[in-house]
Amino acid sequence: MTCREIIKILTSQSPERLACDWDNVGLLVGSEDKEVRQIFVALDATDAAIAEAAEQNADMLLTHHPMIFKGLKKVSEQDFIGRRVIALIRHDIVCYAMHTNFDVAGMAELAAERMKLTDTCVLQQTGENENGPVGIGRVGRLPRPLTLAECVLRTKEAFGVDTVKVFGFTQQPYGPKEPITRIALCPGSGKSVIGDALKAKAQVLITGDIDHHEGIDAAARGLAIIDAGHYGMEKLFIPYMKQYLGKKAPELSVITEPPRQPFVYL
Repeated sequence: MTCREIIKILTSQSPERLACDWDNVGLLVGSEDKEVRQIFVALDATDAAIAEAAEQNADMLLTHHPMIFKGLKKVSEQDFIGRRVIALIRHDIVCYAMHTNFDVAGMAELAAERMKLTDTCVLQQTGENENGPVGIGRVGRLPRPLTLAECVLRTKEAFGVDTVKVFGFTQQPYGPKEPITRIALCPGSGKSVIGDALKAKAQVLITGDIDHHEGIDAAARGLAIIDAGHYGMEKLFIPYMKQYLGKKAPELSVITEPPRQPFVYL
């Protein structure tokens, strides 16, 4: 199967046109004519992921986050991005990224399913298609009311994380005053959707990359935030793509990156 044929399968779910205009999705390194028999799936095209893909004799590296965001003025081993591009070319591995196009058509639905939300709608609209609004994140209802503590436990279980950061937990009038029924979700970085979550009347926003000021300000406005981590929520991309490609292209061998938390608390 050629890289071009695989891209067609991937974009049938998450078209590149759905990506935000600041993003850099698609084929970043290599040729669409490349014959692909084995794919390595990772969240990021790190040195470790590229090395492991090469060790596994992968022909394609499929990632969520793009390895290249800005224009490159040179490709040399003196630059860490250049070093990765050279490694991919040296090992004849094509690299394809599906970032905000997958966030819009894939990631948000997966997160909502993990939390068992119903009556979901787009949290932050980025466009429209024949079915209505499309965009980042989702907002919906829990199957039954939960306390914030129960919502934290469900989040940990849903996304397989050991620890979360919670704003709005310790004192009133901060955070939800009533049992929680309405949840907003934004896997990845959710600073930009706090206003959308408030507008949607969500009681809790589950996301990642929330800083001190955004967190306490949201809590002061009645929105609790559960920060489950950028990696913590988006790592679901990896098992999902293995399953998806297994159904759509069973002749391919799909290898997945092992859990690789990018930082630790000490």
